[in-house]
Amino acid sequence: MESGGLSDSYGGYRAQLLERLRSNGTTDMAVLRAFAETPRHLFVPEAFRNRAYDDVSLPIGNGQTISQPSTQARYLEALQLEGRERVLEVGTGSGYQAALLCKLADEVVSVERVPELAEQARSALARAGAKEVTVVVGDGTLGWAPRAPYEGIVVAAASPEVPQPLVRSQELYRVRREGDDLVEEVLGPAQFVRLVGRHGFPAESDAEAQC
Repeated sequence: MESGGLSDSYGGYRAQLLERLRSNGTTDMAVLRAFAETPRHLFVPEAFRNRAYDDVSLPIGNGQTISQPSTQARYLEALQLEGRERVLEVGTGSGYQAALLCKLADEVVSVERVPELAEQARSALARAGAKEVTVVVGDGTLGWAPRAPYEGIVVAAASPEVPQPLVRSQELYRVRREGDDLVEEVLGPAQFVRLVGRHGFPAESDAEAQC
């Protein structure tokens, strides 16, 4: 397995990248450590390996790019991860950002709409030893419900507005009776299938009939 350890030949270039990130204002030590330990050269096409640790975006095929490291550092810091979270990434791309995230969180689910990029990212993540990342092919604007809820979400692309499926959540309630009143207490986020019935949601066939 190739790794981002001190024994590889790119260590000096990564050190230079860290200095650039610091000079651009990155102060979170966990984020800086993630960049120090993640081999970006494994996530760029061979033709651009000589620029793998420049603070620039680079093409990765299918009209997509690997993002500029200083930009990635800014939103990784913004997540304020503590290491125990499950994080959703929308737009796997090269897989590099997912590899950074797995240094900062307990579990990473990354959704990529282009199957070819998803497969390339899986290969690169395997070579980098990023075992805590699951790459799935799908519409990232819908999130990935099987592993929801998430403590952090990163969208690695521009959007006209915040996709509502990414921020819509369900809450777990405890309801207890106090005299003639019902008191509701929110216990936290949860993810359930729809309750179908007279006092719940209509069945899909019923809802279609009402349209």
